[in-house]
Amino acid sequence: MPFTVAIDGPAASGKGTIARAIARHFGFHHLDTGLLYRATGVLGGDPVEAARALTPADIERDDLRSAHAGQAASRVAAIPEVRAALVDFQRRFALQEPGAVLDGRDIGTVICPGAALKLYVVASDEVRAARRAAELGADPALMLDELRERDARDMARATAPLRPAEDAVLLDTSELSIDEAIARAIAEVARVRSG
Repeated sequence: MPFTVAIDGPAASGKGTIARAIARHFGFHHLDTGLLYRATGVLGGDPVEAARALTPADIERDDLRSAHAGQAASRVAAIPEVRAALVDFQRRFALQEPGAVLDGRDIGTVICPGAALKLYVVASDEVRAARRAAELGADPALMLDELRERDARDMARATAPLRPAEDAVLLDTSELSIDEAIARAIAEVARVRSG
């Protein structure tokens, strides 16, 4: 049976970096589920139809890491029909051998509630804003406002709100280097696999 790692948390907490590192380390498949929503948001038109017609090529677009795409993703992710259209895609992905790492907002609570390991990655608002500003070459104060707006929307939505699964391991990256955060996450995976 494949080993599934579910990683959730707010934007710029480090979850994507950690997910990619875990996948590389253990030879697992990786899916940044936010790209599904970003692609759906930037494709335009009817978001439900865009979600249903999404292809692997759509999630490889170069413009999906922009702040615009992030805001578009948060808006379409609040639409229950969009979420439903993307759930099956994500669940199928999670069943790949030898394992899969999925990162997003509702992986441990909705997409893969039976995942072998659930991590909830957080960092302070200020640290996250500084990281995103450095990544995008943007103003940290503006990023702070945008992240807080997005967090509020993601946590308040009726369908699959952003929250940790009850059995998730909390990983606060505020004071950790990238290497330290990755090492802690890999250690958690190794602990559960050897369990």
